[in-house]
Amino acid sequence: MPRNVVLITADQWRGDCLSGAGHPVVRTPYLDQLAGRGARFDRAYTAVPSCIPARAALHTGLAQTSHGRTGYRDGVPWEYPVTLAGEFGRHGYQTRAVGKLHAFPERNRIGFDEVTLHDGYLSFARDRRTDPRFHDDYQAWLERQPGGGDYTDHGIDANSVVARPWDRPERLHPTNWVVSEAIDFLYRRDPTAPFLLHLSFHRPHPPYDPPRWAFEQYLDAPQYRPVVGDWADALEGWRDDTRADANYASYDRSTAHRARAGYYGHMSHIDQQINRFVLALGEFRLADDTWICFTSDHGEMLGEHRLWRKAYPYEGSARVPLILSGPKGALPGRTVVGPEAVAELRDVMPTLLECAGLPVPEGLDGHSLLPAARGEQLPSPRPYLHGEHALFGESMHWLTDGRGKYLWFSGTGREQLFDLDADPQELHDLAASAPQDVARWRARLVTELTGRPEGYVVDGELVAGAEPLEQLPDGWARAGRARA
Repeated sequence: MPRNVVLITADQWRGDCLSGAGHPVVRTPYLDQLAGRGARFDRAYTAVPSCIPARAALHTGLAQTSHGRTGYRDGVPWEYPVTLAGEFGRHGYQTRAVGKLHAFPERNRIGFDEVTLHDGYLSFARDRRTDPRFHDDYQAWLERQPGGGDYTDHGIDANSVVARPWDRPERLHPTNWVVSEAIDFLYRRDPTAPFLLHLSFHRPHPPYDPPRWAFEQYLDAPQYRPVVGDWADALEGWRDDTRADANYASYDRSTAHRARAGYYGHMSHIDQQINRFVLALGEFRLADDTWICFTSDHGEMLGEHRLWRKAYPYEGSARVPLILSGPKGALPGRTVVGPEAVAELRDVMPTLLECAGLPVPEGLDGHSLLPAARGEQLPSPRPYLHGEHALFGESMHWLTDGRGKYLWFSGTGREQLFDLDADPQELHDLAASAPQDVARWRARLVTELTGRPEGYVVDGELVAGAEPLEQLPDGWARAGRARA
């Protein structure tokens, strides 16, 4: 009999921010518990680390050269013929998504039977002259609640470092709302069909407004001093200390410390709400027949190397958590390390289909991680992962095998090299001292970029100065999928 599947995603959750992964400050006991009866992939990444392209990979099983999104661009229609929810639905599953999809048009169901939306402050769609019911079910619900109103009333920007506690009853928080809607689905679902349920939290993405208890517990942590690599000054041209939502800035210690408290506070809040949902699964007698997967679309630099937000190739931005938890006894409870641990969001779709005992469609770029979760060798582990993101007039390309990482900036031609085993915080750029290693990685990137429409490779060499694209031409993206 097919198993139920629950996919839980958070927005902007760093891969190292699990207490079970050894984080010194943040506490996530319930996610650790899920990992303890499943598998945690220690080196999971998002190839294009911002909301839209990451979610395209998650819901299609495709790499960026196939789904076409190599940067952040709103307003591009989602026209993928094969999607995660569509495949489950095609095999008789009832499918429901609650929270953030960030598709376009906003009501595009991307294969789900029903979607109930809250994408956070979606500036592309948010317009005071337009009824929020067109794109934001949470806001429409909040307006109907006593003490509700607009979730922006506290004045915190959706990408800023400003932090303060949630100013309403906790039950009205968008994190609680996602779980309340998900539990409601368990009452109203068709009991004759298995289900795919997607819980998609907008937090810990800013605004940093967790409940007071969650915020204040991290204010008591040691003062936050983000690490700064010996190469960080090379990005000085991005600096703007006057903006609360800067990409590169040196904020005062109090601001940085409060931002961390807000960010980690969201994580503790989500962790407890995930447990609320898991307890409800048990009360519905569904826990022993349901697979649960937890991941995120990308991370958050949180001031490391003076960088904030996401879209960068560095670990704080590109590495994400990935936990797969099965029915009782399905998985041994392990941390997956080595080549099998280099996972990417494109792998989630084939993994969950295999968990459910459903066929994986042809043409996907991702592969199922279920064998690795069981402790078996993957049939074809990827030798390395290629990621990229267009930002500030250039594209940042990177390759990693989980042990080292190579970066190339398309605008300047600058290269970086990091030893992730010895230097997981990427403090020391080894590019100047390891020319042979750089050459080996560079040759791999040439292979990845040869033929790209931007013209990154000419006569077998990387060429700086080409105009980056946030969206590959549709015909090229289809051809890229055919080559994969």
